[in-house]
Amino acid sequence: MTEGRRVVVIGAGIGGLAASAILARDGYQVTLIEKRDEIGGRASCWKKDGFCFDMGPSWYLMPDIFERFFAEFNCSPSDFYKLKRLDPSYKIFFGDNDSLEISSDLSVNLERFEQIEPGASDAFRKYLEQARLKYNSAVSNFLYRELTSIFDFLNKEILKAGKDLHALENLDHYTKRFFTSEKLRRVLEYSMVFLGGAPSNTPAIYSMLSHVDFNLGVWYPQGGMWSVVNAIKQLALRSGAKIITSCEATQILVRNGIVKAVKTTNGDIPADIALANADYPFVETILLERAYQSYPEKYWQKRVLAPSAIMMYLGLDGTLPNMSHHTLSFEQDWMEHFNSIFDHPEWPSKPSFYFCCPTKTDSSVAPQGCENLVTLIPVAPGLEDTDQIRDAMCQKTFECLKRITGIQVESMIRIKRVFSHRDYISEYNARKGTALGLSHTLMQSAIFRPRIASRKVRGLYYVGQYTHPGIGVPMALISATVACNRIRKDRKIL
Repeated sequence: MTEGRRVVVIGAGIGGLAASAILARDGYQVTLIEKRDEIGGRASCWKKDGFCFDMGPSWYLMPDIFERFFAEFNCSPSDFYKLKRLDPSYKIFFGDNDSLEISSDLSVNLERFEQIEPGASDAFRKYLEQARLKYNSAVSNFLYRELTSIFDFLNKEILKAGKDLHALENLDHYTKRFFTSEKLRRVLEYSMVFLGGAPSNTPAIYSMLSHVDFNLGVWYPQGGMWSVVNAIKQLALRSGAKIITSCEATQILVRNGIVKAVKTTNGDIPADIALANADYPFVETILLERAYQSYPEKYWQKRVLAPSAIMMYLGLDGTLPNMSHHTLSFEQDWMEHFNSIFDHPEWPSKPSFYFCCPTKTDSSVAPQGCENLVTLIPVAPGLEDTDQIRDAMCQKTFECLKRITGIQVESMIRIKRVFSHRDYISEYNARKGTALGLSHTLMQSAIFRPRIASRKVRGLYYVGQYTHPGIGVPMALISATVACNRIRKDRKIL
């Protein structure tokens, strides 16, 4: 009996795959459609000439969230892929041959912090304890709950922990209460860019990511993040979901305020439930008629979008010295870079960089004797993206690599691919080419993120980085659980 239980999931990113697995396991008839010819969304993989590049997410954090998700299917991540804790977790360059390795051993990091700033080891212990409390409170009390109003926070546990969450203070102000060293503050604040924000506009509750970083650790799944995507795909297929690639949704068909079907390039697919993992603004403003849009164009015009990125995927002959699996470079005034993203959108003249070199850990992602290198510069969404601008930003990247490695990396290139705004738009229908979605500012976190259930269409739901709890692979997994819980709840009412 499938009446009332036909689900069409739009978009095979992490959230869409995870939700498909959950709903199919629960007996729903699930059809997952994907416009591209491969699954994964932003976490897809590009393979060429023996190289295997993770196109998007490259940090495996919050291993407890992955364990919890796979446990729903009576299995473990280890049934699908092998994890290795990275040591060093990552390396940061501050310019002038000044660098800092972050160890997987907390005691080593405490010593290194103390060398940079006397008294910092004690301050860091206190900072991490607060971060641990925030993280545990978040996981226990609201990450896995649908949040629709302030009243969702009015329970005994959250009210008790409220003063320690520092939700109304920005992260930069908060870290200054612990450290005077700008270098140490950069270590603790760098991850905000991966949340789509800056230290000055992101709530201090996100200092909990330091617990994730320093206590839970930075990990790597053998084969890259693509191994995680494939694992979730296997769960979906085993549970009975049907996955169709090269099938683009062109409209969500609604009659009298109720989902009836999803119109696609392959024909109409009848649906009682449409679960959108495609970018939220695209679904609302393009796939829905105006009368059924809960968040019309004027809403998105007022939102703070997370950064875009200019990325290079480089297959190199030979190896790179002085690089870790994860390497960050803050060689210039990084606040100037943040300003070029959020306050005065423009291509940065003095950017910060992120480099991922997985061949330092995993030889399977490149031919023997070669290096797999992904480079990233966070940039403002909505910028003009020309070939000339791309060439200039890539040159800045090569100059940074020369400072770090002492090597002219251009001479090593076997294959190269550049990816930026226009690619995010064409590949993912991303508004203004954002790489991440909606920034985690105070007024765009928790109850202020777009709703999981449409307010105007019965049977329409959303999953992924735009909804609660937000950006990142672990958050996408959680959003799938939260969205499926809401669907179950609504189906019982019907």
